[in-house]
Amino acid sequence: MRIFVYEHITGGGLLDQALPAALAQEGDIMLHALLRDLGDISGVEVVVTRDPRLPALSFPVSVYTPRSAAETERILERCIDIADAVWPIAPESGGALESIHRSVLKHGRRLLGSHPDAVHLTASKQATSRHLTQAGIAAVPTYSADAELHDTGGGWVVKPDDGAGCSDTRLFHDLPAARQWLHANRGNYVLQPFISGSALSLCVLCREGTADLLSCNNQRVVVCDGQFQFLGSVVNALTDEDGAFAKLARRVAAAIPGLWGYVGIDLVQSGSQRVVMEVNPRLTTSYAGLHQALGCNTAALVLGLLDDAKPLRLPKFAQQRIEVDLEVLHA
Repeated sequence: MRIFVYEHITGGGLLDQALPAALAQEGDIMLHALLRDLGDISGVEVVVTRDPRLPALSFPVSVYTPRSAAETERILERCIDIADAVWPIAPESGGALESIHRSVLKHGRRLLGSHPDAVHLTASKQATSRHLTQAGIAAVPTYSADAELHDTGGGWVVKPDDGAGCSDTRLFHDLPAARQWLHANRGNYVLQPFISGSALSLCVLCREGTADLLSCNNQRVVVCDGQFQFLGSVVNALTDEDGAFAKLARRVAAAIPGLWGYVGIDLVQSGSQRVVMEVNPRLTTSYAGLHQALGCNTAALVLGLLDDAKPLRLPKFAQQRIEVDLEVLHA
């Protein structure tokens, strides 16, 4: 099987603009982990694209190097055409992830990711919150920037509705301060009440409305000068002895049946309550620690989902805690 792995940030998706160093390094962390996993699977051949401003890849893969944004589009079409399956990694912002997913299906290739409709839904913080809440799942209340709101007396978070991770996400001590910033900075922003608690994430395998939990992780999130920064995660930091995390993952998958393959779910645990912050229908940085943490090739598990008639049989996972450290990227 020939698989085209397209990592948007490092694969030429930003050739028409400056390449943010931190985003490129985070993209490479996920890309390298996936290429290592795919390289260990017999019968898999990998094709990638590579931004010429970045170091060459040291993996036995076929590399296409675009030199302009226009050439990136042509090379993407070529790589999709020659592949049996495509594994996209891209931010939701600007519709980047949805666009590549739709292009893969348009070309009649196997998409190693979620249905574009699920990507479209989860790309919007407001739509995701509304959808999960209607399904009876606790999700962070999310409001448009001009919504009529009463101040809760606590902090408020402002973020892009289609943002990825902590990008352009800010904390304000009260609603008037958040409103003042929004008035001076127009954009597709949403408002969320700040929920104090432990920042967690789940790594999940999804297929046809079902989900299998891979790991429960601690997220290292800090606020510097009013802006959130994601510094990494500790994979397998928590056990799921009572099955509550697995149950939450299954409920999210049932509510969004188009989720497929590897999915990340971000949440905050506040006391006994677990509140979903967002659903990521793509690789997350925690993937980089999964193989070592579980003692299992996660990419092989995803490829095992391709046989719809065959139930997924998960091996017994190791319970090793592995830290994925991004702090150096923000130094």
